[in-house]
Amino acid sequence: MGYLGIWLLAGVLVVGVSWAQREVTMQQGPLYRTVGSHITIWCKVSGYQGASEQNFQYSIYLPSAPDREVQMVSTQDPSFSYTIYNQRVRTGDISVERVTGDHTLLHIRQLQDRDTGEYECHTPNTDPKFYGSYSAKVNLSVIPDTLLVSSSAQTLQKVEGGSLQLSCEVSHSTLQHTHLSVSWYRKNGEQTEEIISLNRDFSLSPGSSYAQRFSVGDVRMDKVGNSTFRLTVYNLQPSDQGEVYCQGALWIEDPDRSWFAMTRKRSEGSEVIVQATDREFNVRLETDRRMYSAGESAELRCIIEAQNAADRVFAVSWAFNSSLIASLSPGGVAVLTGEYNQREGQGELRVARDSDSIFSLKIFRLRPEDSGKYNCRVTERERSASGEMVDRDSKRPKNIPITVSPLKTSVTVTVVANSSSVLEGSRIFLTCLVASLSGPQSRISASWHLQDAQNRQREVIQQDRDGVTWASQAYRERASTGGLRMVRSSSDTFTLELESSQRQDAGAYECRVTEWLPSYDGDWQRLGERSSKTSVDVTSLETGFAVMAISRTPGVSYYDSFDLQCILKPHYPSWVGITVTWRFQPASGGDTHDLVTFSRSGGVQWGERAGNFRGRSIVEKADSSHNVRLSISRASESEAGKYQCVAELWRRDYNASWARLAERASNLLEIRVQRPVSRLQVSKGKRSVVVLEGAAVTLTCTVHAQSNPGSRFSVLWFAQEPSGADGKLIVRSGASMEYGTYAEEADLKNRLQLEELTPGHYTLTLLGVRQEDSGGYYCQVEESVLDPNQAWYQLAKDASGLTEVNVKIPDKNLQVDQLPRNVTSLEGESFTVTCQVMNRTLPQSRLSLEWLVWRAGEPERRTVARLSPDGIALQPSEDEDRGGLELPSRFHLWQPSPGLHTLTLHQAEVQDSGAYSCRVQEWLQDPRGQWYKQADERSAATYVSVRRPDADLLLDTAPLNVSVQDGGQFTVDCTILSRSQLGSQLAVTWSYHSGSRGAEPETILTTDRSGVWTPLTPRWEGRLQQIQLSPTMYKLRIPKATPADSGNYTCSVQEWMMGPRGNWYLLAQDESLIGWVTVHGKESNLQSVICSNDALFYLVFFYPFPIFGILIITILLVRFRSRPSSKSGEGKNGVPLLWIKEPHLNYSPTCLEPPVLSIHPGTID
Repeated sequence: MGYLGIWLLAGVLVVGVSWAQREVTMQQGPLYRTVGSHITIWCKVSGYQGASEQNFQYSIYLPSAPDREVQMVSTQDPSFSYTIYNQRVRTGDISVERVTGDHTLLHIRQLQDRDTGEYECHTPNTDPKFYGSYSAKVNLSVIPDTLLVSSSAQTLQKVEGGSLQLSCEVSHSTLQHTHLSVSWYRKNGEQTEEIISLNRDFSLSPGSSYAQRFSVGDVRMDKVGNSTFRLTVYNLQPSDQGEVYCQGALWIEDPDRSWFAMTRKRSEGSEVIVQATDREFNVRLETDRRMYSAGESAELRCIIEAQNAADRVFAVSWAFNSSLIASLSPGGVAVLTGEYNQREGQGELRVARDSDSIFSLKIFRLRPEDSGKYNCRVTERERSASGEMVDRDSKRPKNIPITVSPLKTSVTVTVVANSSSVLEGSRIFLTCLVASLSGPQSRISASWHLQDAQNRQREVIQQDRDGVTWASQAYRERASTGGLRMVRSSSDTFTLELESSQRQDAGAYECRVTEWLPSYDGDWQRLGERSSKTSVDVTSLETGFAVMAISRTPGVSYYDSFDLQCILKPHYPSWVGITVTWRFQPASGGDTHDLVTFSRSGGVQWGERAGNFRGRSIVEKADSSHNVRLSISRASESEAGKYQCVAELWRRDYNASWARLAERASNLLEIRVQRPVSRLQVSKGKRSVVVLEGAAVTLTCTVHAQSNPGSRFSVLWFAQEPSGADGKLIVRSGASMEYGTYAEEADLKNRLQLEELTPGHYTLTLLGVRQEDSGGYYCQVEESVLDPNQAWYQLAKDASGLTEVNVKIPDKNLQVDQLPRNVTSLEGESFTVTCQVMNRTLPQSRLSLEWLVWRAGEPERRTVARLSPDGIALQPSEDEDRGGLELPSRFHLWQPSPGLHTLTLHQAEVQDSGAYSCRVQEWLQDPRGQWYKQADERSAATYVSVRRPDADLLLDTAPLNVSVQDGGQFTVDCTILSRSQLGSQLAVTWSYHSGSRGAEPETILTTDRSGVWTPLTPRWEGRLQQIQLSPTMYKLRIPKATPADSGNYTCSVQEWMMGPRGNWYLLAQDESLIGWVTVHGKESNLQSVICSNDALFYLVFFYPFPIFGILIITILLVRFRSRPSSKSGEGKNGVPLLWIKEPHLNYSPTCLEPPVLSIHPGTID
C-alpha cells in the first residue's frame, strides 16, 4: 500500500470525523394530553463521539417564566431535580426509561395542570469539541379531562331467546379536534369480552365472539341523539349473562400523524342474568310469625317460584278457614268478599301484587276472631290458539295457622325518690317510671297518692290520658303557688315535685298508672292498672340545732390577726335561713353589746358601738355552710375581751313567708392581746480569718430571725484588743452613720466600707489591712418596731459571734521549672529555650527575669538578657556581655502565655553551645505602695548543642579500563553520588599516575570551589578540557593522546560550606580512582589509511547522515548565539577557560566504527 496510501487513508478518516455532527431530536409537537393521563416523550441523539451510552437531562420552561429553566430528571445525576419535582421523581411519577444507549423515554404517569410548558431534552457533551445541537424542545399542553361516560346500573332477569337493550351516555367538551370511540363489553368473572365498538373513524366492529351474530343482525349499536349509544342484543343465550358496561375513549392526532387515546372511562355495569326456558312453577306461603295480639298487624306472602315470571300470567286467590277472602286477577284487580270488603274500605285489610312473583295479604288491626288457617291458590293462564285466556295449571301451598290473643295490660311501674329522708323546707322529688306498653296506640293516665303516719290516704294530684292535670282539694292552694307540680317529662316518665316540704308531707307516696287502648267503635278501652310506692321522711329543722364559738389564737400580740369562728350544728343547706350576731365585752370593763350581724339574706349590719372594729374586721360566711367567721387584723389592747355569737333559725314556707323557729347562744370566748415577743437572732458562729497584708477582709453580720417584717435595725461594729477585753466601738450604722473613737485611733476611717447586701445581711470591709489590724471583731444589732400607736420603740438587741483576724506577710511560693532539657540545632539555624514559672506568691506580684549561659571553658555563667518587673527588655552590662559574640543583636525575648518566657537565638554558631538557664525574682507591694523583693529562683539548665552539618560526600568508585589509539582522544568521568548540603560548593582535582614503581602521582588539573583552575605543567598545557554536565557530573577530555598518557587517573573532590559569619570552611573530601587508560601506537592498515585521510573519513562516515549533521549545527548555533554577551572565553586573571560545558561526543577506540553523538545541556560557569 505504501506511505502514500497510509497518508490518504488517514486524511479520509480525519475528514470523516470532521463531518460527524451531533444532533438531538425529540417527539414532534405541539402535544395535547388530559389531566391525570400518562404521557411518554421520546428523545434521541445521533452523530456523537465518546461512550455508546449517552446521558439525558430533561427540563421544562413554564408559561409563567418562559426564559427560566426548571430541571426535572436526569439519567446521570440523582440530585438534578428541582424541589417542585423532587418528590414526584422519588415516587416514580416522573422517570426516564432508557431504550438504547442513545434513546430514552420521559414518563409522566399522572399529568397535572402545572405540567403545561416547553420540555427540553439535553445531552451533555462527550465529543472532543462542541459541534452540532445538544438539545431539543417540544411543547405540551395539559387540558381538562371532560370525557363523561355513564349508564344506569341495574340487574336484569332475562329468559333464553329474549332480547336485551342498554343505553350509555358518552360526551365531552374539548376545544381541540378529537375523535370519540365507544365500546360495549361483557365481563363474566375474570374474563372480559368485547361485544361491539364504534371506532374513532366512525366504523362498527364486533367482538370476535359476536361477529357471527352481528352479521345476521342479532347484535347492533345505534346512536340516539347527540350522546346516547344504545346496545341491542336479540335472541339472548345463556352465555350472554354477566356484567355489561360501556367504555368511551377520546382520541387526538399528534403532529407525527399518529393517534393517541388521551383518556378512557367506563360506566357502571348492569348485571344480566339469562335463564334457560322452564314452564314449571311452585308456590310458597310465608309470614313473619304466627302468634299475635289484638290490634297488631300481620302480613302473608304468596311467592311464585318460576322462570321468566314477568312474562307469564298468574291469578291469585286468598282463603281463610277454606272460605274465600279475596281474589286478584292477572291484571291486578282485587275482589273481596263479605265483611272483608268493608274492612278493606276502613283500611284494616289490603290485597296487593308486590312484584311479578310475590302477592301479599295484609291485616292491619287483628281481632281475636281472625285466628284460623290461611292459604293462597295460584293459577297460571295462557292464551289459546283462539286468543282466549285459559287456565294451564293451578297450585296451592300448605295452610298457615295464625293465633290472635285478646289484649291485657303489661305495664310495669317503678317509683324512685330523690331521698328517703329530707330536711324540713327542702324539696321532695319523686319519679314514676312506666315500661312495657301494649303498643304505640295505647295511652296511659297517672295519679299520686299519700298515706301519712296515721295510715290515712289522700289523693295528691293526677293526670289523665290526654295530659290534663289537676290537684286534689287539700293541695289545690299549694299547686296554685307553684309548691306542687306533676310533670310528664317523657312518654313513660311522671314526676311529682313538692317545694318547701313540711312535717305533714312525710309518708308513703304511691303512683297509680292506667293503660288505655282505642276500641273498634272509636271509644277507649281500659286495659288495666298498675301501681308502685315509696316512703319519704321529713326531718324537723330544729333537731340538733346548736352554736359554738372557737378561736385558734386566744392569745395574740400587737399587729397580729386572729379569727373567731361561729360554728352551727347540724350542717344546714344554703337555702335554710339563719341569722348570726357577734357580741363583745371589752377586757377593760363595760357591758356586752352587739358587734356585727350577718342576716339570713346575706347582709352585714354593724352595731352602734362597733368603733374601730369596722376598719380592721372582716365578716365572712362559708359557701358550703352557715358558719360565720370574724377576722380581726392589727390587734391592739382595745380588741382584748370576751366574744359570743348568737344564731336564729328561720324556715321559709311555700307561700314565700318566713317563720322563726329557734335561737341559740354560743359559749364565751376570751381573747388576750400582748406585746410581741422578740425573735431577734444574730449569727453566733465564731470564725478565724487569716489574710495577707495589703488585702481586704470582710466581716459579716447576719440577722437570722426578726420579730416583725417591718422592723428597723441599727448595726454597731466593735473591735476587741486584746482578746477578752471590752469591745471598742468602730462605727454605728442605721438611719445615719457614726464613727467610734477606735476608728480614729487605728486610722480606720478611710479604710472602712459598710454594705447591706440583702435585708438582714450586713458587711464591714477593712481595706488594705496591716499587721496592727489583727484582733477580734463582732457586731451588735438593735431591733426597733412600731407600736399600735405608730411610734417606734426598741424591742431587743443581740450580738454576733467573734471573728478573729490574723494579718501576716505572704509566704514565699515562687517556683520555677526545674526539669533539665536538651536542645540540638544546626549552625545558622535558630533555637529557643523556655523558662516556665510554675507558681508565684501572689497573682498581683511582679516578676523580673535574667537569662544566663555557661559555656565550656568559661569560669562562670554570663548574663545575655534581662527583663525588668515592668516587662521591659534591658541590655546586659559591658562586664556581663564579654566574649564578643554579638548576642544582643541575635536574640529575641517573648512571653507566649502568662508564666511562660522564651529566649530565641538566631543564626546559631558552634560557639553558642552551652547551658542556658533563667533567674526569676518576685516583687511584692506593701500596703503603703512600696515594692520589695520577695523571692529569687533559678531554673534548671537547658543544654544547647550547635553543630555543623554531617559530611555526606560520596563519589562513584567503579573503576574503568579505557583503550585508545595514538593521536585519538579519551574522556574520564568524575561522578558525585551524594553531597552534604545543596548550598555547598565543590573543588575538583584530577591526578595522573604512570604506574611505574616509585613514581609519584601527578596533579594534572585543579579547579577551586569558585571554578578557577590552577596553571598546568608544560606537558599538559593546551591538551585538557574539563566539562561539567551537571552540578554532580564532571568530565576530563584529553585529545591527541600519546602512549605516554597511559596510566591511572584519579578524581578528588572537596566540599566547602559558608559559616554564619560568611566564612568558608572545608566540610568534606573524597577521592575516586577512575581507572586505567591505555594508548596504543599507530599501525599502517586500511583503518589507519581511512583515519588519516580526512576526505575519505567524512565520505565514509558523515555523508549518510547529512540531515542529522545539519540539525546538530543548527542547535549549536542557536545555543551559542543565545549566550550572554558579557561571558568571555577567558577565566579569571586572563587564563584561558578550559572548563566548558558543550555537546558531548564519545568516540570509539576504532575510527571505523561510527561515532556516538550525545547532547547534554550545560552552561559556562
